[in-house]
Amino acid sequence: MNGWLLAAGITALGVAAVHLVGGHRDVVRPLLSSGLTDEPKRVLHAVWHMVSVDLTLSGVVLLGLSLTGRTAGTGLVAWFVAAHFLAYAVAFLVVTLSVGWSRPLLRLPQWILLLPVAALAAAGTA
Repeated sequence: MNGWLLAAGITALGVAAVHLVGGHRDVVRPLLSSGLTDEPKRVLHAVWHMVSVDLTLSGVVLLGLSLTGRTAGTGLVAWFVAAHFLAYAVAFLVVTLSVGWSRPLLRLPQWILLLPVAALAAAGTA
């Protein structure tokens, strides 16, 4: 068993749970009740669900990798998931830092949840 990948998978599933609960309350409900026209509103709603699936599947994959031991593709898949979560974290950092808010790192703190998954998955490839 790979403890790093196990920790990454559990953390990723935790991130997915926070996304599902907190995101529905703080993002989806306000989005759906906004005055935005129907097409962009529904596209953004679908994208939120796509991210929900993506975060959940990534966590399941990391858990699976943690239990299978070293196989030919384990490292490559783990690196892919690590890069994936790193890219999500960077996207949130770039967006939040480009707005000019005071205390920007706490306004969109999603990067704080995403970065540990990237680090744990990367550590699990060693």
